[in-house]
Amino acid sequence: MSVAHPRKSIAWIAGIMISCIASATSAASLDTIAKQAVLIDMSTGTTLFEKNAHQRMATSSMSKIMTMYMVFERIKAGRLSLDDTMPVSERAWRMQGSKMFTELNAQIKVEDLIKGVIIQSGNDASVVLAEGLSGSEERFAEEMTKRARELGMADSNFKNATGWPDDNHYSTCYDLALLAEHLIKEYPEFYHYYSQTEFTYHGIKQGNRNPLLYRNMNVDGMKTGHTETAGYGLTASAERNGRRLILVVNGLPSMQARADESARIIEWGFREFESYALFKKGEPVEQAAVWMGAAGTVPLVVEDDLRVTMNRDERKNLKVSVVLEEPVPAPVAKGTRLGKVVMEAPGFSKREVPLVAGQDVERLGFIGRIGAAAMHLVSGSGS
Repeated sequence: MSVAHPRKSIAWIAGIMISCIASATSAASLDTIAKQAVLIDMSTGTTLFEKNAHQRMATSSMSKIMTMYMVFERIKAGRLSLDDTMPVSERAWRMQGSKMFTELNAQIKVEDLIKGVIIQSGNDASVVLAEGLSGSEERFAEEMTKRARELGMADSNFKNATGWPDDNHYSTCYDLALLAEHLIKEYPEFYHYYSQTEFTYHGIKQGNRNPLLYRNMNVDGMKTGHTETAGYGLTASAERNGRRLILVVNGLPSMQARADESARIIEWGFREFESYALFKKGEPVEQAAVWMGAAGTVPLVVEDDLRVTMNRDERKNLKVSVVLEEPVPAPVAKGTRLGKVVMEAPGFSKREVPLVAGQDVERLGFIGRIGAAAMHLVSGSGS
């Protein structure tokens, strides 16, 4: 690994192995029989593998992740409680496919409905929640689509709360991975429902359909899906040693293929890639010279912890540089962007991370500025 600076070496960074946040060309060493797939390291945002990741597809019951996002959002906003109850309409009661086996006209607690959707993949429970929150499933689906757009899910459109087949109901592997990331980050207090392996309602015990929960591989969510059109799909997440991977696959030919392919891809992601801490939030990366400042330099820091992921075979061919224009004229306000860290490696897109002032630097007073200007003239005259 080489480290460079436009003006001076920052050799103390040497030895840190990093990568750009992008799709790794080395991922071509992996293939899958899934029609669509994406594997993302959530800790750094690195796409480790993708196949038709932006191709629109029928998402079947994986759509229920969006349904749950909408429910969790309302609970966190104080507009809904886990202890609230919702009525079962005839429409919800008559839903076919996977079911919670709700009773017609029953009042069911929201928490039980959540378990019915996540663990039992209940189409009836999904409709109960949709009607209870928005008055109708159609209105709820419109709200799902609107919220998805706000989350950056540009290639998703929802026509129902269940994933029931509809030509205008679709998403992509990338969008579902993005949704999973939002749900895990924003609603960690509710994520535990996804790891629950069974739930009994109305005297009927059903197991969680996520096959990876039953394998010793640190998977703790999220949701399966299957229709004749879409094939077998899975959105899954696993965490090891501070790294969280999100996998979305779809279009697999059988339940067994879904389980085996998903496990294989996740294990590959943990085995072939590693995540490295580069800089902590607020930790000085470089010092920038300050012109006419009460201090001669200002520390440059990253705004958030900077972790990066790279393939183990690629980590030696990396270049890290700090780019800044100096001296920086005083006054300097803390948080002002003054430069950037640039990371490049063969097979990875260039990544740039802003550097900001780590502290305020006041401007020199009038007498100080005169002295600094005179010193500059003297030092510059011999150049």
